[in-house]
Amino acid sequence: MDYRNKNILAPMVRCSTLAFRLMALEYGADLVYSEEIIDYKMINAKREYNELFKTIDYTVDGTEKPIFQTCDKEKDKVIFQVGTNNAERALKACKLVETDVAGFDVNMGCPKEFSVQGGMGAALLKKPDEVKNILTTLVDGLSKPVTCKIRCLHSLDETISLCKLIESCGVKALAIHGFILI
Repeated sequence: MDYRNKNILAPMVRCSTLAFRLMALEYGADLVYSEEIIDYKMINAKREYNELFKTIDYTVDGTEKPIFQTCDKEKDKVIFQVGTNNAERALKACKLVETDVAGFDVNMGCPKEFSVQGGMGAALLKKPDEVKNILTTLVDGLSKPVTCKIRCLHSLDETISLCKLIESCGVKALAIHGFILI
């Protein structure tokens, strides 16, 4: 997959639902990202085909709303964004949806309290060994491209150093959120 010169819909919490992603594709997006799905929630999901809506729903017993929902219209254009702090668990979660998506993205930029306290998102920016482990495990273990989203670090040198580490893992693209994590 080539990420160059594409109109890409970034992942947005509580917004990047299937309906919104399909609308974005209709209005010219080339690739669309799911909202962040936490790996430990996803590994308990069951894949079900929803005949009424013609969707593929990943659900967990006891919940009405799918954790992740997709359909054939976006299959080659949707990037599954995973929140994780564990390489093996991330791989297990991504393997569940591998046949239904175009690629994967690891969220290493989310500053939200639940994410950072869980060692995910922006908390990973301070753990380069774990960044390398997660990304290398996914790149080696998946048949689809892997990308990563980070935030700027406190200095340009730190940010460039992290970007080089991420590049060395074999990711296909890197998105950098321009805000510095406080």
